[in-house]
Amino acid sequence: MNSDQNNTLATKPHYPILDGLRGIAAIIVVTFHLAEPLGTGHLDILVNHGYLAVDFFFLLSGFVMGYAYDDRWNKMTIGNFFKRRIIRLQPMVVLGMTLGAIGFYFTDSTIWPLIHTVPVWKMLLVMLIGYTILPVPLSLDIRGWQEMHPLNSVGWSLFFEYIANILYATWIRKFSNKALAVFVVIAAVALAHLAITNGDLSGGWTLNVEQVRIGLTRTMFPFFAGLLLARVAKPTRIKNAFLWCSLLVAVFGSKRYNP
Repeated sequence: MNSDQNNTLATKPHYPILDGLRGIAAIIVVTFHLAEPLGTGHLDILVNHGYLAVDFFFLLSGFVMGYAYDDRWNKMTIGNFFKRRIIRLQPMVVLGMTLGAIGFYFTDSTIWPLIHTVPVWKMLLVMLIGYTILPVPLSLDIRGWQEMHPLNSVGWSLFFEYIANILYATWIRKFSNKALAVFVVIAAVALAHLAITNGDLSGGWTLNVEQVRIGLTRTMFPFFAGLLLARVAKPTRIKNAFLWCSLLVAVFGSKRYNP
């Protein structure tokens, strides 16, 4: 790689506000899961829309993808792109699966009814498959919650983010802004249809047709809306931007009050 390529692929200016908003969204997701046992269902708890912070993660990822890579394809191959993404994402995947396996092995709880019947070899097999972020079949569901990543339940979102990355690199990066806008509108209609027919957008963590459809639908709109935003938005300074954006994210995750 020559010096011009090194300059082209040099690290771009960082947006600290995006890191802050990721932190706010992460707190909302954690609060959502901690509050789940307090209600009869996820719609009954204090932050019953907190799971939508995951969709916000997809939006941020799409924006960062466009900002970081859209103007680099004349100096970067698809192989280079995937190498950079694997270096960026896989350490988190491996760490999460490893910690999940350690926690699973030493857990003694009735919440996971299968835990005491799982042989060590099976747990290790699930961990090794998990290192690849590929989903495991239901026959390897060692927790009994029908998860595609039993040792790190949130791994499903990274699985779908990888799919979005692949679509971006091999196909959608070539879209004009108008074509991308049409794609985003179609994805938005599909997401709205899912929300109306299902009553919410929760799901995507099981390896079956219905749940994979939910996961893909939840990913496509926010991720590629973020990509479109990166292409058309003009960065500017807004007073107290982090505060206002954090409040908006928190409001969308807070309790829904019915009349």
